[in-house]
Amino acid sequence: MQFNKFRVPLFVIASFLFGLKTYFMYRFMFGLTIENLMQEFILFINPLASAYLVFAISVWLKPKNQMRYLRWTAVIGTLILYLNLVFYRNFTDFITIPVLFQGNNAADLTSSIFTLIHFEDFLLILDIIVIWWISFKSPHASVHFNKHSKIAATAVTFLLLAGNVVLAEIERPMLFVRAFDREYIVKNIGIYNYHIYDATMQTKTKAQRAFADSSEISGIESYMKEETGSKEDSDMFGVAEDKNVIFVSIESFQNYLLDSDINGTETTPFLNDLKEREDTIWFENFYHQTAQGKTSDSEFIVENSLYPLDRGSVYFTHAQNEYNALPEILNKNEYETSVFHANNKSFWNRDVMYDNIEYDEFHGDESYEETEENSFGWGLEDKAFFEQSIPYLEEQEQPFYSKFITLTHHFPFELPEEKANIDKHDSGSQTLNDSFQTARYTDESLELFFEELKESGLYEDSIIVLMGDHYGISEYHNKAMGEFIGEEIDGYEHMQLQRVPFMIHIPGYEGGGKREEVVGQIDVKPTLLNLLGIKDENDLTFGSDMFSDDRKGFIAMRDGSFVSEDYIYTDSICYDRETGEEVDPEEEACAPVRENVDQELQYSNDIIYGDLFRFYDFN
Repeated sequence: MQFNKFRVPLFVIASFLFGLKTYFMYRFMFGLTIENLMQEFILFINPLASAYLVFAISVWLKPKNQMRYLRWTAVIGTLILYLNLVFYRNFTDFITIPVLFQGNNAADLTSSIFTLIHFEDFLLILDIIVIWWISFKSPHASVHFNKHSKIAATAVTFLLLAGNVVLAEIERPMLFVRAFDREYIVKNIGIYNYHIYDATMQTKTKAQRAFADSSEISGIESYMKEETGSKEDSDMFGVAEDKNVIFVSIESFQNYLLDSDINGTETTPFLNDLKEREDTIWFENFYHQTAQGKTSDSEFIVENSLYPLDRGSVYFTHAQNEYNALPEILNKNEYETSVFHANNKSFWNRDVMYDNIEYDEFHGDESYEETEENSFGWGLEDKAFFEQSIPYLEEQEQPFYSKFITLTHHFPFELPEEKANIDKHDSGSQTLNDSFQTARYTDESLELFFEELKESGLYEDSIIVLMGDHYGISEYHNKAMGEFIGEEIDGYEHMQLQRVPFMIHIPGYEGGGKREEVVGQIDVKPTLLNLLGIKDENDLTFGSDMFSDDRKGFIAMRDGSFVSEDYIYTDSICYDRETGEEVDPEEEACAPVRENVDQELQYSNDIIYGDLFRFYDFN
């Protein structure tokens, strides 16, 4: 059988096949959204340009080495693509260099990863098979170009890339300046050029600390004290003075779970009841603001009232920075501080970060007794976790601040059948279907925890804060989620799904109820200090006391999206927050808030990358 009878060089065939595969993955496996024909054209052309760039290098090699280079480049390129695909299926995001340094987390992700591998993924090796086959069977697969031909072949690469960049800038002006959204970068320049861009940004940020100086913090300080801090104490100042704080970070919990039911059975009966009680304050429009660091981002935002990084997790990349974190402030005010989490202490680099921000005690997996009966999914089930934590809680000196991080309601939402007290949902997404059972189990665990606190005698002297840490169901499952909530998920509905439960339960308090302010994780630190009657005049935060009348009035997401009292802005579209209708772009209704959002995100980056708090005297 004769292969490649038209004598087309293998590097051209490989570029076409690999580029076509990449485009197919962008459109049908990553599911990147396309809004117009220009975006479609750019999405089609950039993988071909990137593939040609890489494979055309082979013309400078000797014929034998050309074949070896083309074969293994196809394998390595596919591996890069596939790792991004698996990551995207879980996080709806692309891998960054800081995320690669979080690789030790992968040891705890085995069961999750297997659910992210699909049978059709094996189609991704078809082009590799063809390239390898031709490289061994066709005598005309390699090329013997003279110097001028090699230069000409290489020049085509730069023409294609230049054209790609020009089109990208036309479609998305200032793409590389306002690069909060990695999906936009990938759609416009391709995943391989994105990784080059990411490496450049990593080099830049590493140098930022070395060149930072004390003058940079003064402008940020002025902005924070003028724009974000509350000017006066709210009516809730000191309501929980000298009380213990029990803070529960509920894994992957979103607001859509509240008041939902499966076949007539409530998903979260305890939380549904708790939020309606007069001793509970429930913020209906509370948003998570996490990025790639997920739970660790949630912790970082709550502890510091700073934004997470757009790349990687602060807990990994900047755990040794100077901060003025919540546990540090509480320690100065005679609180004992602790964390309870039945996972290994090094996960998310918690052991290092917790020590730096001065938690007194960290109860990790070594503090708990795990058995086959009480462990599944990510480890110790929530009921056993809370039950085994009570003795440690009782031993602490009061007042204390104790943070609990649950595990059961975590992707891939595994729960033994005999422990399920609600049916699975019935949709095209197994992830969404299974999540209702683990959500119900965590709800039951929280109810038991409240009962155990009462039995221990700690309940009356404590306030209990419950918060969802981040989304549980990613955009990858939008079709099934849209069917469940009865709405097509556009940018507006996507932002609504970023709301997570936030309840402050104060035993004996009679002024509770639902609050409708737009608030988020960035506001938790100043709010808790306000409730405890603690003033820290020198603190610097981007959040405001949730109960204050003069709070700033918007919540920013790491990708530049935001929610204000009147508008929701995401994917370059401005929506009316009440109606969900798109606002006329010519009105520029979202522009003023967007400028503040961009400013805050940049200031927060400057603080973290430059370690600027080392130049500031919090005392």
